[in-house]
Amino acid sequence: MDINAFIAAEFGISEKIASQITELIDEGNTIPFIARYRKEQTGEMDDQGLRAFGERLEYLRGLNKRRDTILASIEEQGKLTPELRTKIEEAATLATLEDLYLPYRPKRRTRASIAKEKGLEPLAEQLMLQQPQDDPMQLAGAYVNAELGVETAEDALQMARDIIAENISDNADARSDLRALIRRTGEISSKKTEKKSTADRKKKGNDAEEEDIETNTRRTADIYAQYEDYHERVATVANHRILAVNRGEKEGFLKVSVLCDEEGAVALLCKRFMRGNGGCAQQVRAAAEDAWERLIFPSLERELRTELTDRANDGAIRVFGENLHQLLMQPPIAGHVTLGIDPGYQHGCKLAVVDETGKVLDTGIAYFTLPGNEKGKERARQMISGFIRRYHVTAISIGNGTASRESEQFVADLLTQFPGVAYMIVNEAGASVWSASEDATKELPDYTVLERGAISIARRMQDPLAELVKIDPKAIGVGQYQHDLKQAELEKTLAGVVEDCVASVGVDMSTASAALLTHVAGIGRTLADNIVAYRQENGLTSRAQLKKVPKLGPKAFEQCAGFLRVRGSEPLDATAVHPESYATARALLSRLNIPMEAVMAGGIKGFKSKVEDMGVERLAEELGVGVPTLRDIASELEKPGRDPREDLPQPILRHDVLSMEDLTPGMKLKGTVRNVTDFGAFVDIGVHQDGLVHISRLADRFVRNPGDVVKVGDLVDVWVVSVDVKRHRIALSMVESKINN
Repeated sequence: MDINAFIAAEFGISEKIASQITELIDEGNTIPFIARYRKEQTGEMDDQGLRAFGERLEYLRGLNKRRDTILASIEEQGKLTPELRTKIEEAATLATLEDLYLPYRPKRRTRASIAKEKGLEPLAEQLMLQQPQDDPMQLAGAYVNAELGVETAEDALQMARDIIAENISDNADARSDLRALIRRTGEISSKKTEKKSTADRKKKGNDAEEEDIETNTRRTADIYAQYEDYHERVATVANHRILAVNRGEKEGFLKVSVLCDEEGAVALLCKRFMRGNGGCAQQVRAAAEDAWERLIFPSLERELRTELTDRANDGAIRVFGENLHQLLMQPPIAGHVTLGIDPGYQHGCKLAVVDETGKVLDTGIAYFTLPGNEKGKERARQMISGFIRRYHVTAISIGNGTASRESEQFVADLLTQFPGVAYMIVNEAGASVWSASEDATKELPDYTVLERGAISIARRMQDPLAELVKIDPKAIGVGQYQHDLKQAELEKTLAGVVEDCVASVGVDMSTASAALLTHVAGIGRTLADNIVAYRQENGLTSRAQLKKVPKLGPKAFEQCAGFLRVRGSEPLDATAVHPESYATARALLSRLNIPMEAVMAGGIKGFKSKVEDMGVERLAEELGVGVPTLRDIASELEKPGRDPREDLPQPILRHDVLSMEDLTPGMKLKGTVRNVTDFGAFVDIGVHQDGLVHISRLADRFVRNPGDVVKVGDLVDVWVVSVDVKRHRIALSMVESKINN
C-alpha cells in the first residue's frame, strides 16, 4: 500500500501535503509546532486533524507491517498465488487482511485437522462437488477404517462435514458477507443474571461490613435495572449504552450477547456453497449450519463486541477530550484579588488569599458550616471580612465538594456587607490529590496540604488552564465511564488536548510553574524543572536566554520557543511570532513604515487589514515566506500575545444563592455547562446539584451529538422541568416549549 496516496485520499488532501506531514512527524516535530509554524507544508491543517493524521499513519504502517508478515508466511508455505497476493496487497483493513490469512494461519489441532489426519479430506472434496447422482452414504463407505477411528459411514460423513465447515469458515468472502449482515441486522442484548452479593459470598467479616457491601450491591443492581431485558440494533446503539452493558457484564449483573438473523446467515452460506438439493448438497448445508453456529458466529460476535467497544471507547475519549478542552479554555477571571475556600465540616474550611498573579498573601481556617456553631461562625465572619478589607478581595472562589452548599450560603449572606465582592463555585476535583503531591510540595513548600488545596481553588478561578494542568486530567471529572476506557489511549488523547490548549494560550515565563511548562511542546518534565531552576537563579529576560538552560538543545528550542512569552528587551519575545520569523516581522513593519515601538505599546490597530490591502500574496513573495505564516505574523503584531480566551463569554460571578427548594417547574435560569455526555449536558444553575438537560431537550430539533449544541463552560439559558429533592435530581430544558414534554 502506498500510504501517502491512501491517506491523502482519506483526508481529502494532495499526496504532496500528505508526504510533507508524514516527513514533519517522522522528524520528531510536535503537533502544536507543526500546526502553528508549518502551515505551508500542512495545507493549514489544524492540530486535531494532524493528530488524526498521525494516528491513521501509525495504523496504516502497522497494517503494512502485518501485510508483509502475512505475505512472507503464505509464500513460505508455497501457497501464494498472484490473485491472493493482489487481494492481500489491496486489503484496507486489518479485519480483511486477517480474513484472507485465516486459511493459511498455523492452527492448533481442530476437528477438521483430525479428520484430515484420518484421510477424510478426499471425501469432503467429493461432497463439495455435490453431484446429484452421488449417494453420500455410499461415498462415505469407502472411508470406513476402524483402525483410524472411523467406525461407520456416518462417522466418515461427520468428519468430512467438519472439514467442509472449517473451509467455509475460512472463506474470506463468506466472512465478509456475514460481517456485513450482522452489522446490518444484529442486535446487542443484555439480560439480568442471578448475581449473589459479595456479602453472601463472604465467609468472614463483621455484620456492619457485610451490610454495607450488601447495600452497595443493591444500589449497583439498581443502576443496571434498565438493562435487565434490553436489546437494540447494533447499527444504532449509543456509545454510552455499550459502555453501560459492558460494565454490568464485568461486574456480574448482566449477561450480554449479540442476536442475529441466523436463518439469513445460513441461507447466505447455502447460496454461496450449495448447488442443488441432492444428498451431497444436504451434507454441505449441514456443514454450513455447523460452520455458522460453531465457528463463524462466535468469532464474529467477539469481533463485533470488540468493534462496538472500540467505537464506544473512541467516542467516550473524544467527548472527554472535547470537554477537557472547553474546561481548560474557560476564560480566566483576571485582575481579582481572590479568596479561595476549600469547604469542610469537622476540620473547618480552609482559606487562602492570592493576589492578581496567584501569589499567596494569607491563609487561615474557619468553622462556619456546622449547625449551631455560632461562635465559630462569628469568628469566621471577622476573619473573612478582615481578609476582604485588608487585601481588597474582589472575588471569592468556593470549591464544590463537601460542605460547599453551607459555605455558599454563608458567603452569600456575608457579601451583603460587601457590594463589590462576588463569588463563584469552582470544580475542586483533583485538588486534594494535587495538594499532597510532590509537585505541590515543590511549588508551595511553606504551606500545609490543607492550605495548598485552598490556594489551588483560588487560582482555578483566576486562570483555569494554568491551575488545572497540574491535575491528572482523568481526575477532573468531565468524562463518562473513564475507568472502563483504554487507559493508554485516554491518557494520550488528554495529554494532546492539554498540550494544544497550552500552545493556543501561550505561557507567561515570569510566573509559569514547572507543571505548566511540562505541557509545552518540546518540553518534558526534566526540561521544565531545569527552566524553573534556571529562572530562579538567573532570571529570564529573553527567549534566546532559554538556550542556556541545561539540556535545552536546538530542537527543543525550535519546538517550544513560539509558545513561551518572555517580557524583556525584545518585543517579539512576548508574542506568538517564532524566533525564526523575527527578521520577517521586522521587514514587514519596515515595509509598512511602522516602528517596533507600536508593538510594544499594545499592538497595531488594523494591521492585518493593511497587510491584506497591500496584497498579502505579493508581500509574502517579497519577504520569502508563505501566505499563512505572513498572516499569522500580522495577527500577532496587531494584538501581541493575544489570549484567545478573551473572546469567550465570562463565567458567572454570583451574589446570591438558590437551593433546590427554591426551584419550581417553568423557572428560567442562567447556568454554566459543567459536563457533556452522550445523553445530555449537566448545567450548574447556582444550587449545589447540577441539573441535567437531556439530549431530547437541548434544542428544538433532533440532536444526535450533544457536543454539537453545547460545550463545557458555555453560558446557557435553561428552564426547570422537574425537581426531585429526595433523589437530588434536577431536570432542565434549553427549549421552553419542551418543559412539559
